[in-house]
Amino acid sequence: MKLPNLDTLDLDNRRVFLRVDFNVPLENGHISDDTRIRAALPTIQALRAKGCKLVIASHLGRPKGIVVPELSLEPTAARLAELLNGEVIFAHDIVGEDVELLSKELTPGGVMMLENLRFHPGEKGGDEAFATQLARLGEVYINDAFGAMHRAETSISAVVSHFEIVGVGLLVQKELDALTRCLSGAAKPYVAILGGAKVSDKIGVIESLAHRVDHLLIGGAMAYTFIKAQGFSVGASRVEADKLVLAQRLLERCAEKGVQVHLPVDHVVNTSLDSDAPARTVDVIGEGDMGLDIGPATLLRYAEVIAQAKTVFWNGPMGVFEREAYAAGTRGVAEACAASSGYTVVGGGDSAAAAEKFGLADKFSHVSTGGGASLEFLEGKDLPGIKAIRTKSRS
Repeated sequence: MKLPNLDTLDLDNRRVFLRVDFNVPLENGHISDDTRIRAALPTIQALRAKGCKLVIASHLGRPKGIVVPELSLEPTAARLAELLNGEVIFAHDIVGEDVELLSKELTPGGVMMLENLRFHPGEKGGDEAFATQLARLGEVYINDAFGAMHRAETSISAVVSHFEIVGVGLLVQKELDALTRCLSGAAKPYVAILGGAKVSDKIGVIESLAHRVDHLLIGGAMAYTFIKAQGFSVGASRVEADKLVLAQRLLERCAEKGVQVHLPVDHVVNTSLDSDAPARTVDVIGEGDMGLDIGPATLLRYAEVIAQAKTVFWNGPMGVFEREAYAAGTRGVAEACAASSGYTVVGGGDSAAAAEKFGLADKFSHVSTGGGASLEFLEGKDLPGIKAIRTKSRS
C-alpha cells in the first residue's frame, strides 16, 4: 500500500506537523524503554535534512482529557534531544497563540514537541475545533504513528482534512509494506502464530488469516479455550467460557479452508502463577493446575512447522514469558522464527517485547510498532489514520 510520503511530497523548508507514537513506558519519571522514540528517528532526521521545521505531537498514557503531571511528555522531549544531539523545544502546552508563535519561530531543522495530546479533551472523538487549532501549527501533516493509526483520534484522523499537504513517514510506510505482504501475495507455506490471553482479541484476525495461511499455531491462555471447546480437560486454566462455541466454529472454518491448526500437546503448569512450587510439564492438565506455557513437545512441533515456512506472522506470547519459569515456549518460538529463512513479521505488542527481551528483534524481517494496529490491518480493516490520508490525498 502506497500513500503520499517523504519521497513524493514537496517538503523542503516547510513547517511540518509530525504525529508520532511516543507512548513510552515511564518509571518514576524516567523512560524505561525508548524503542518508540528511536523508531521515529529516521523520519525526523529525513525531514530535518530537507530543512523542515518540526512540530512533533504524541499521546502518552490515558489521562482522559485532564493534565496528569506524571504523564507529561517533557522527559520524552529531553530524550529525543539526547538522541538528536541537539535542542528540542518543549511547548508545555498543546495549542494556543503561544504555541503557534513558537512553531512559527522555528528555524530550518528546528524541532519542538507539544505536551501530551491527551491532556486536551478535544483529542478524543474527532473534535473539529481542536483539529483547527492543531492545523495552525504546520503547513504539512505527516503521520508516523502507526501504533495509533487504528484510533479515530483528532490528531490521527480529523485534523488531516485541515492540511493541504498530507502523507506518512518512513516508519508508517515500512509498516504498511511489511503487513501488506502478509495480507496478500505471501510466499507459501505461510504460518501464523497466535498467542496471548483472549480468543476474543483474535477473532477477526483468525477469520482473515483462515483465507491465507497454511498453518495456524496457537499458544498462550487463548489455547485453553480452543482445547476445552474440543472437550478436553484444561483444569484451572484461563478460559473464555462464553467463547467456547465460537472457538469450535473457528476451528471448523479453518478446517474448511484447509488450514492446519496446531494446539499444544503438552503444557507447563502450576497451581497458580504465584505458586512457590516448581513448574511441571504434563500432557493432560489436572483439575487443580493451570497452563502457563506450552510444553517442550509442543515447542518442537511448532519449530518444525516454522522451519518449513516461507512467510511467518507472529502475534502473542506462548505463555507468561515475563516469568522465567514460563518463558521457554515464547523464547523457543522466537528463536525458531529468528532462524527462519522466510519472511518473518512480529505483530507488535507483547510479541515485540518478547523478541526484544530475548535479543532477537534484529533477526526478524520486520517488528511492528503497533500490536492493535497491525492486527486490525491484517483483519482487513481500513484504519482511520490511513483512510484520512488516502481520502485527503485524492481530493
